[in-house]
Amino acid sequence: MHYANRQRVLSITLAVLLPVLLIVATPLLAKNNGNGNGSSKLSDAARVAADRGGPEMVDVVVQYDAPPGHSENAHAASLGAQTKHEYQHFKMKALRVPAKALHGLAKGQRVRYVSIDSPIETSSLAAKQTANLPGADGSGILMPSGDFAIAVLDSGIDHDDVYVDYRINIIPRYYECDEWDGNECTEFEELEDPWGHGTHVAGTINGRGGYSYGYLGVAPKAQIVDIRVLDEVGRGYVSDVLTGLEAVLKYRSFLNIKVVNMSLGKAVEEEAANDPLVQAVEAVWDAGIVVVCSAGNYGRDGNFTITSPGNSPKVITVGSITDNGTGTDFSDDYVSTYSSRGPTLFDHYLKPDLIAPGNRVIAPIADDGALWRELPDRRRYCTSSCSDDEYFELSGTSMAAAMVSGAVTLMLSEEPYLNPASVKARLMRSARKIPGDPTAVGAGVLDIAAALADNGETKRSPSPKMARSDEGPVILVEDTSVTWYDDQWSAGFLWSDGFLWSDGFLWSDGFLWSDGFLWSDGFLWSDGFLWSDGFMWSDGFMWSDGFLWSDSVQDDDPLLGIDAASVVLSDDN
Repeated sequence: MHYANRQRVLSITLAVLLPVLLIVATPLLAKNNGNGNGSSKLSDAARVAADRGGPEMVDVVVQYDAPPGHSENAHAASLGAQTKHEYQHFKMKALRVPAKALHGLAKGQRVRYVSIDSPIETSSLAAKQTANLPGADGSGILMPSGDFAIAVLDSGIDHDDVYVDYRINIIPRYYECDEWDGNECTEFEELEDPWGHGTHVAGTINGRGGYSYGYLGVAPKAQIVDIRVLDEVGRGYVSDVLTGLEAVLKYRSFLNIKVVNMSLGKAVEEEAANDPLVQAVEAVWDAGIVVVCSAGNYGRDGNFTITSPGNSPKVITVGSITDNGTGTDFSDDYVSTYSSRGPTLFDHYLKPDLIAPGNRVIAPIADDGALWRELPDRRRYCTSSCSDDEYFELSGTSMAAAMVSGAVTLMLSEEPYLNPASVKARLMRSARKIPGDPTAVGAGVLDIAAALADNGETKRSPSPKMARSDEGPVILVEDTSVTWYDDQWSAGFLWSDGFLWSDGFLWSDGFLWSDGFLWSDGFLWSDGFLWSDGFMWSDGFMWSDGFLWSDSVQDDDPLLGIDAASVVLSDDN
């Protein structure tokens, strides 16, 4: 594009975006005007706690402009703060602070942003047929080569079919009573995966099939680093996951970690630039490690339901497709009803990046995990000719993300020096194109063979931003050939209807949906608000009280425990 044309594009871009940004920002201006008490550096949830005040202790993650040192520690201590986690690779600290001191904490000289240490959970509770999984018939299996590892941040791993190369416990070890004398426990048993989800995710990636003779992972025998960040009910906090990501960076050379799978998430409560979890995964990405994240299981609630850290423009965010187990007959495939839709809240990045099989996936599970006990109808046993080791059906974008992590492992086995941006770009370009809204289908369906055959490299591959034109109900999308530095990565090669976007710079004259009706009412930001009361869900946060369980089934609250009799499962039957 000529310089003069770029000047025209820039002016048009600003003309288009400025009204949109003003509309979206209007409900936020009051909180960000910086009235001298540091409120502009507090997230919505942190501001609510700060304004409430009192001695109640609040867990927060504080981001700094530079690595926190003595003066920052002294400032926090003077306010009565207690340190929960310190990080060497992130300019952050996890603190427990009196609510009344939050405004004072935010006024610290180097404090950039203060977020609540939000809960993170994952609880995929449904199922999938495996007739079409790679190698289900025992033939044509691709085995990963090389000595690099995939880090799985989850609830732990415990199954003979899933080889674990190294274990790192962020959440304290969990023990349950093994012997009870009627009055007290006389013997305790340590559980490697007391929830069960992490074993299923890891088995989907690297299950060897040795005990089932058929339930193979995408990359059998790939090396796994088990980083346990979720507890016995599949629950953790942002600070726990940050500690897990810190371990990835600390041990990346020693363990040669090249892929991180994160089948978990939380509510999007702030812009990506202020989200500590997003900033951490991007630091891992920038260190040369591919990060794969689940999109979330809130597709039934419509658009803007992508979860953090999948709202990062850098990482690979994966949604789920329901393929009905009909092999190469794709006519009955559809985006899983629960698979979260984009664009991302606040930033409006076009997500997911691609989709993969995530419905009714059969993989190993820990037989002493809560999921195995509480959902007996999901248990699957192999034939009489093999071991009676336990397998389980689960559905969710957790499983879809694991499929993609397995594919990335195979790609890096062939080209070990491929950078994360090129891995993402190849996966998106090679994906099988299907019709549909790109905020649901992404760039298409994972195609492992095509991804392995693809080539081309790029130094960056951020997911494009979307905006609503002020000229009418038309949705505009950034031009990836510009942001990814090469015409080979233009929209026409990445998305099924991308040819509609290839006419020049998309902000200026490229229409994504010619009729403008991306959402049912034809408006992306009706009256400047996403949903009623200016927020996406009740109580001013994306999900009630700012909590989210990325792969939780709809209408089930994991905080209340699992009720197998009443839970509404998320699989598409």
